[in-house]
Amino acid sequence: MKRVTGIGGIFFKAKDAPALQAWYKRHLGIDVQEWGGTAFTWTDGEGKPVAGTTVWSIAPAQSDQFAPGAATFMVNYRVEDLHALVKVLREEGCNVLEKIDDSEYGKFAWVIDPEGNKVELWQPPAGQ
Repeated sequence: MKRVTGIGGIFFKAKDAPALQAWYKRHLGIDVQEWGGTAFTWTDGEGKPVAGTTVWSIAPAQSDQFAPGAATFMVNYRVEDLHALVKVLREEGCNVLEKIDDSEYGKFAWVIDPEGNKVELWQPPAGQ
């Protein structure tokens, strides 16, 4: 069984999220949207779009999005079969959170790594 197949997103906190978002937009050209981030569309070697995106966003420092982890970042990893992976991780004794979300954006689950970082696992919807 494949476990992680790629990175679906990078999320981090900032003391002054709007100012940091503006810095990334101005100096690095990242198209930061109203929601605080952007979705980079994947392309092939010739620059033609292919199915898939990688999300990048900045959240306010007060956000509890990464709880119970204490880190100021969270990585979202793409997986092929979320439910199968969660089952295996639990069997291996990993700290997998009970909640699993299923929405139009795909299926999401979370595991806490040995350093206490919250890691997001994401099975994208079909075709992404």
